[in-house]
Formats: sequence, C-alpha cells, structure tokens
Amino acid sequence: MLIKLAFTFVLLSVFAVGGGTAVLHEMQDVLSAQFGIGPQVFIKTYGIGQLAPGPNMTMVVLLGAQIGGALAAVVAGLAFFVPSSVLCLWVGRVWNRIGETPWRRAVQNGLEPISIGLMCSGIYAVAKTALTGPITVALAVLSYLLIVRTRTSPIAVILGLGAAGGALSYLLPAWR
Repeated sequence: MLIKLAFTFVLLSVFAVGGGTAVLHEMQDVLSAQFGIGPQVFIKTYGIGQLAPGPNMTMVVLLGAQIGGALAAVVAGLAFFVPSSVLCLWVGRVWNRIGETPWRRAVQNGLEPISIGLMCSGIYAVAKTALTGPITVALAVLSYLLIVRTRTSPIAVILGLGAAGGALSYLLPAWR
C-alpha cells in the first residue's frame, strides 16, 4: 500500500505544473478510486490543509494519514514534495542557462495559459463538492471579493468567514 501511495503522489507531483491546485481534480479522482477517499473527506482535508502554514498542498500529508496512518502521511508528503522540488531545481538551472531567448519566451508564453487552465480544473474539483447551496456559494464569492477587491489578508478571510460558516453550520444544520 505504501509503494502504491508513493507512486501515486510522485506522479501527481510531477504533473503539478502551476502548483498543486493544478492536480486537485486528478488527485480527488485517483484517491477516490485507489484508496476510497470520498469527496467530502477530500474537501474537508483540503480546507484543513489551507489553514496550515507553508505550501497550500500540505493536505497531501493529511490525506496520507487518512489512508494509512503516520507512516503513510510521511510517505505521501515526501512523494509529493521531493520530486517536484528536485525537478524545479533542475528546470531552474536549465532555465537560467538559456537566458532571454525567443525559444524561452515562447515556451513560457505557451505554458502560462495551460497552468491557469489546470488550476481552474482543480478549483472546479473542489468547488463542485464544497459549494452545495446558496450560503456556501455566497461565502466563496465573499471570500474572493474580500481578497481581490479589498486586499484583505487571506488569513483574516479564512478565520473570519470560517467562523461565520461554522456558526451558520451550527445554528442551521441543514444549511449545507
């Protein structure tokens, strides 16, 4: 099971072009099919992972723990972060050697929209599970607007709207 878990997260790691959000959709599908991680567990783990300091994909450690305990958590974390970090170092060195050439600009211009598309698919994967009604949609839109329009700190948005969402969930259990 640990080898299968490591292989899964290594593959997800190297395809995380543009960041971990780019592979959220695939991660949710693969973990559901291979390890029985349902959409609600995935979305809750994603939310908890967003609260942790560091990379936004620290959730892979929590997913590993859900799948197989502490050792699986370590395996998932290493398998996800080490390959992409090594690849990033290697690509960065090559990228710096190439310099400002037309070829480099062409590759960069081609990859940027693809990265955005991959991130959008990851956001969609999370949104289709998390946004279950008008209140959850309103909280998502409000958090977006607070960050983009008013430049409110993401930490303040997470804490403030998280508390509001928690209070609504407690007071109106059927709101979701």
